[in-house]
Amino acid sequence: MKRIGMIISLVICICIMTTGVVFADSASTRIKDIAKVQGVRSNQLVGYGLVVGLNGTGDSNKMTQTMQSIGNMMQAFGVTIDTANLKPKNVAAVIVTATLPPFVREGDTIDITVSSIGDATSIQGGTLVQTPLKAANGNVYAVAQGAVSTGGFVAGRGGNTAQKNFPTVGTTPNGAIVENTVEDDLANMSSNLSLSLSKADFTTASRIAEAINRQYGDVAKAANPGRVDVVVPAYYRNDVVGFVASLEDIYVTPDNIAKVVVNERTGTIVMGGNVSVDDIAITQGGLSVKITKSTDVNQPGPFSMGRTVVTKAEDTEVDEATANSIVLPATANVNDIVGALNSVGATPRDIISILQAIKASGALHAELEII
Repeated sequence: MKRIGMIISLVICICIMTTGVVFADSASTRIKDIAKVQGVRSNQLVGYGLVVGLNGTGDSNKMTQTMQSIGNMMQAFGVTIDTANLKPKNVAAVIVTATLPPFVREGDTIDITVSSIGDATSIQGGTLVQTPLKAANGNVYAVAQGAVSTGGFVAGRGGNTAQKNFPTVGTTPNGAIVENTVEDDLANMSSNLSLSLSKADFTTASRIAEAINRQYGDVAKAANPGRVDVVVPAYYRNDVVGFVASLEDIYVTPDNIAKVVVNERTGTIVMGGNVSVDDIAITQGGLSVKITKSTDVNQPGPFSMGRTVVTKAEDTEVDEATANSIVLPATANVNDIVGALNSVGATPRDIISILQAIKASGALHAELEII
């Protein structure tokens, strides 16, 4: 009997341990997914150019910037023209945007997006003429050129047209060649680096520092809720990439504030963990008033010298649904409230209104966000 009791106790302990591990794994995530190395970032590029070769779907001669741009481009090729006589229906003025990823080098290619800024109806089938792409500091970091793919079309004329997607916006994969790089060299991170959290939180920053210190010793410190400073161990000074890769693979349990997100347009309610509610009583019911108007005609008898009289009658019906009262203890969470309201037939819009009322009363201990 004693042996059976020991076996049962051992099984219970194993189940508890197994359950704890599963819960920890499901709640944990890699540092790579919630933080990044500070200083390793992308840069936005933008440029102004022309798309040529359009089939009469380009800008009209009312777009002066397009006329001037065509004249300037032709002048650069040694051709002088009178812009007043131009009919640029095969050309469209566009804005070219791109993102310069970190660690790209001269000669690498990046994707670009081409967007019309004039009155062109479509840039489908056009070719972007060589366009310098600049960063916020005014320096050129890439040059774009190539065929534009819109993934859409406009067919027909006048009021009888059909359109798919947005034919005034297109993309060119690998359409820009990098001419200048932004230095993101990891050499100056050989002694220390910083991890920037995607969402600042005191608890999460502290947990990241603790997880790193458990694996590498006392090398990490949470400087603030959004940054964790890490000293690179001596044996990793010549392999910063390997050290960062090992940091990114460490699992932590991020912490978030209690929040309930409500979408009134779709009736969607999404709730996070740690949401608590005080002891509350909810009464849910509705009052329906229906007024029906009808018209009656009173016709006099034959040869009675009377008149036909039209009268209006009104019928009022009042239907009050039985109110449903729900009492929930202080241990209840939002999931319990929503489930209880669903059981008494509350609609999603009713539930949203009740949640707002609970928040206004101070009984809902969570941030209520309405989108």
